[in-house]
Amino acid sequence: MVCDQCRERDAVVHLTQIVGQTVAQVHLCEKCAAERGIETTVAEPTHPLGDFLQAVQQQAAQLPGDAARCAYCGTSLRDFRASGRLGCAQCYGAFDQSLRELLRRVHGSTRHEGWRYEPQDASEGTAPDREGTLRALRDRLQRAIADEAFETAAAIRDEIRGLE
Repeated sequence: MVCDQCRERDAVVHLTQIVGQTVAQVHLCEKCAAERGIETTVAEPTHPLGDFLQAVQQQAAQLPGDAARCAYCGTSLRDFRASGRLGCAQCYGAFDQSLRELLRRVHGSTRHEGWRYEPQDASEGTAPDREGTLRALRDRLQRAIADEAFETAAAIRDEIRGLE
């Protein structure tokens, strides 16, 4: 089909215009459609994860010391750039300077504002303290109730009763 406006190129945009009771179809080539302000390419929707991974790749490409490794798990900055994942919690300390700007851009801050993991003291043994466990179970119970997972909530309730 030939463009209705220039009659030179193939039409790639097909518009249906309705004005009052009149319906008209217009067939335009890319150039004529662009002159009318009609975008001929469809932009793909972006996903936040894609933006994050692209930021990780761009930041990692700029990072000096690509051969630096975490002393605990052996993950390198090159591994991080390839996978988008750090190997362990100690990697944050090992790559602190390299990751600080990336985290600030992605999260808006370099300071964590949420739950924090606090490991048990070795002198207390491996069993978690009773109050901490009860607190965690009560939090899980509230989330299960909010999610309407009543069977899970009943099991958590029974576990709480067993500890009390």
